[in-house]
Amino acid sequence: MANTPNVRFEGFTGEWEERRLGELCEVTMGQSPDGSTYSDEPSDYILVQGNADLKDGWVFPRIWTTQKTKTAQAGDLIMSVRAPAGAMGKTAYDVVLGRGVAGIKGNEFVYQTLVKFDSDGYWKKLAAGSTFESVNSDAVKGAVLIVPQDVEEQEKIGQYFARLDYLITLHQRKYNGIKELKKYMLQKMFPKNGRRIPELRFAGFTGDWEQRKLGELVEKYEDPVETPHDGYERLGIRSHAKGTFHRYVEAGKELEAAKMHRVAADKFIVNITFAWEHAVAITDDEDAGLLVSHRFPQFSFHENLSSHFFKYVMLDRKFREHLELSSPGGAGRNRVLKIGDMLKYNILFPSISEQAKIGGYFDEIDRLITLCQRRHDQLKEVKKFMLQNMFPQKG
Repeated sequence: MANTPNVRFEGFTGEWEERRLGELCEVTMGQSPDGSTYSDEPSDYILVQGNADLKDGWVFPRIWTTQKTKTAQAGDLIMSVRAPAGAMGKTAYDVVLGRGVAGIKGNEFVYQTLVKFDSDGYWKKLAAGSTFESVNSDAVKGAVLIVPQDVEEQEKIGQYFARLDYLITLHQRKYNGIKELKKYMLQKMFPKNGRRIPELRFAGFTGDWEQRKLGELVEKYEDPVETPHDGYERLGIRSHAKGTFHRYVEAGKELEAAKMHRVAADKFIVNITFAWEHAVAITDDEDAGLLVSHRFPQFSFHENLSSHFFKYVMLDRKFREHLELSSPGGAGRNRVLKIGDMLKYNILFPSISEQAKIGGYFDEIDRLITLCQRRHDQLKEVKKFMLQNMFPQKG
């Protein structure tokens, strides 16, 4: 197979050449200092040990040492060589290389090549050892890279992937930031510690929130149907209030029960077997029509309680704890929710117009979280594809 990639910047031709990593770059294998010199507090030198200190492609300071052994400088590449081997990062600091890592003085092109090696499982094939699988010095330095003979092409490829990494990190940070905002606002826009008024409120709304039992604000909804025998879509609920999922049940694998229940949109639904694990959700249009067993009761909302508002009430730690207390028994499937106890939960709520404002605000936050996550995942897929096509495939 010719040593040329499928995708290439305009103006570059000719085959790439095979070079060993140790010929291209200076490689330093780590050597741990004396354990008595370690510290959890910032001290003389940052110590890098295995992939425990690599996070999001960078060295994350975790342990310090007062003793210098093998070192790497700011800007060097850091590679984990054990447990598991192959994880890559960079360092913005001068660091001491402990056991389990190698310091590599390589450019961005070399970095992306080694990232590709990791994703392709290259290092896993070379790892050996019983207690800790690791890649030895000879294997690291002897790794065969296929590189463009033109240094400018190396630089262009490196810059392209560096930009992709920047965008991936940017969207990950946006995602994390918006999730933290949601967490903060859930604390501030719902009353806490026995109060009837939240700390933050939309303009124009005043007065105490009303307190009622959940059972006074919802009623059980049922739409029983005959259990199909030719296959059907069922609905499941993720733990930790992370929404619903759909799964196809093939003919012959249906429940033995004669009846199932059809799901409707805009309902509060709970898995009574795993309610203690916060398996609750609000159904939407995509869930409507799917089937569930009797272990997934649904509840309709009265006119003075909005489903969009309750969607965020049920995220509260107190409601989660109430579900646990309402699910007596041992672990797992032995802990079945007592619906009557669940409905005794005291819920605070404002006027329906204020509920709509609050629900709409958090719906928009959730939309932004989804967009950031989707964009992040798309960029990672782009990078995965381009790593496969901007580097020659070994024959």
